Amino acid sequence: MTEPVTEPADEPVPPPSTFAERHAVLALKYGGREDPPDPADVLAMPLVLHISKADPPMRSELLAAAAIATVRICLDERAGPGGEWDEQFRAWTSARIRKVARRARGAQWEAALAVDGVTAEVGAAQARAFVPGRVGDLDSRIKKLQIVGTDLEHDDPGPPRPAVPVLWIDRSLDMTVGKAAAQVAHASMLLAAAMSVEQARAWAEQGFECSVRDADPEQWASARALVDGNGDGEGAVAVRDAGFTEVAPGSMTVIALASP
Repeated sequence: MTEPVTEPADEPVPPPSTFAERHAVLALKYGGREDPPDPADVLAMPLVLHISKADPPMRSELLAAAAIATVRICLDERAGPGGEWDEQFRAWTSARIRKVARRARGAQWEAALAVDGVTAEVGAAQARAFVPGRVGDLDSRIKKLQIVGTDLEHDDPGPPRPAVPVLWIDRSLDMTVGKAAAQVAHASMLLAAAMSVEQARAWAEQGFECSVRDADPEQWASARALVDGNGDGEGAVAVRDAGFTEVAPGSMTVIALASP
């Protein structure tokens, strides 16, 4: 007589993390681990900017989309404790926080949308942030995209929108759009981390809307005074670049203010 086959019981599915739990992870101190000797082992978050050749987006809107996509993916349920991306995010945030921006158009952009990530749209601009991982393991649909060679003209969209954070870029550094995208992506992530959980949740309910603006010398001095006077905090945070590309080590590239 054949013994009946007993199927193993399904593992209980843990409940999704709460916003407060995900924010607590984001609020931890980052970095501290030295780069691995093999460049292929470096951990980075890929960003892809949708830049159509025929109808390119406004630079300021594209940078805002990159900033929004990044903070959204960092606080996504899948990136939180117990989520499917949790391990990748924890490994990335324990090392140097690196982001690499590429550009895509047409079929390249459509292919990129099939890779795990989060997309943000601002006006006609689109950007997508992807799950961080080893540079050597980068998905071929992303790896083949250009890092350099495409830029956008600076635009003047007017004053920042009221009641949403503003990310001021030091215009004097003359960063390419890809470099600037990585810097504002750092800034949105750091600003959310510096907020209280209630403030971050309120920002999330706004879709993490923000304004990205080139700062003239007066605007930059005013923003920098807030950072220099109070130190990085929930109201103002600064991005200081490691100097691997385009700018000198320690350069203050972006200052994010919780309100204009």
